[in-house]
Amino acid sequence: MGRELAADYANREPLIIGTLNGAFIFMADLVRAIDPLPDGTQMDFLRASSYIGASTTGEEAISLGLVSKIPISGRHILLIEDIIDTGKTLQELCARLRSQGAASVNTVTLLDKSARRQVDLQADYKGFEQCPDEFVVGYGLDYNEHYRSLPYIGVLRPECYS
Repeated sequence: MGRELAADYANREPLIIGTLNGAFIFMADLVRAIDPLPDGTQMDFLRASSYIGASTTGEEAISLGLVSKIPISGRHILLIEDIIDTGKTLQELCARLRSQGAASVNTVTLLDKSARRQVDLQADYKGFEQCPDEFVVGYGLDYNEHYRSLPYIGVLRPECYS
């Protein structure tokens, strides 16, 4: 995926934005794999969440408080997600970035849990296209801020959150 992104963004000076907290590990590994890294590449983060405990709230609690205040207007955005579930949060984030004048917004996800999709949305770049309809943790993904540091992705036993 890194080589593909390097080729696709070779002359576009991308702004790579990761969603906190879940995508930070994937984004770090992904950025290191984009070789060669396009000139002018910048990175930032935003916070977005629609989960409380083990289930989606259905309400998007989204803040676009970009840490370094890098201007969005005219930039080619690569929005990095850990997992796409219903798609509602990612759809809203893309709409907000476009409304701020982004030249383009493309999405990258580590995991695609398409069985739960509620909106017409597909990631432009996918790590794993089939994620089981189970609660997964590790490699940045969490349950109530636990398990993010696991060096693998695993299914959380239901008795851990029931």
